[in-house]
Amino acid sequence: MARPEQVLVLEPQHELKFRGPFTDVVTATLKLTNPTDRNVCFKVKTTAPRRYCVRPNSGIIDAGTSINVSVMLQPFDYDPNEKSKHKFMVLSMLAPYDMTDMEGVWKEAKPEELMDSKLRCSFEMPLENDKAHESESIKTVYSSTSSVKTEYTALPKSASASLDDGEVKKIMEECKRLQMEVQRLREENKQIREDDGLRKRKVTSVAAPHSSSSSVMATAASRDEGLSTRILALCVLFFVIGVIIGKLAM
Repeated sequence: MARPEQVLVLEPQHELKFRGPFTDVVTATLKLTNPTDRNVCFKVKTTAPRRYCVRPNSGIIDAGTSINVSVMLQPFDYDPNEKSKHKFMVLSMLAPYDMTDMEGVWKEAKPEELMDSKLRCSFEMPLENDKAHESESIKTVYSSTSSVKTEYTALPKSASASLDDGEVKKIMEECKRLQMEVQRLREENKQIREDDGLRKRKVTSVAAPHSSSSSVMATAASRDEGLSTRILALCVLFFVIGVIIGKLAM
């Protein structure tokens, strides 16, 4: 009695292609789709079990879902003149509603319940043009990755600069205030000197005692020295703030 038609949809349908070089494991993907409203048991077999590793090699595909099966070809010495005779077979059957043991189901399955699909294998080496294109693609990807890394590395600096904008604004306002303070102190110092000169002239005209004149001069000198010290301190502070702004701008 002929077996029923396969209910699973296979991608690819007839051939698994393995693309070299074959000095390392090469993987091909087999997609199994269950379009029915019943769960389906499946099992994957090969004529060369020592040459392939299949994961998963069996299982259940729920109704309306699909599964990817990875077929891994082990490394070997490739001979372009040798044609592959390896084949795969996908066995399937509708899962019983009361199924508890999958292995038991396969052992008890009747031939008329089993469905199968066969696939052949093919090996091919990449052409020189394909190698060049692949190499160029790798360079492009590497270049793009490097560009992304550069932008990512530069990002914190830009973010830091934007975060410092408010601080810089405050410092600029403070500088303006200090400039106004220095200007006010200069005008005040000038006014004091003018007042002191006028006082000295008055003292001389009335021939005040030498001790009184000395006291007045000492007082004026002390005030001048105090103002000069304040102006010098403000200038130094202004210079330090200017250096800080220069570093932030860099």
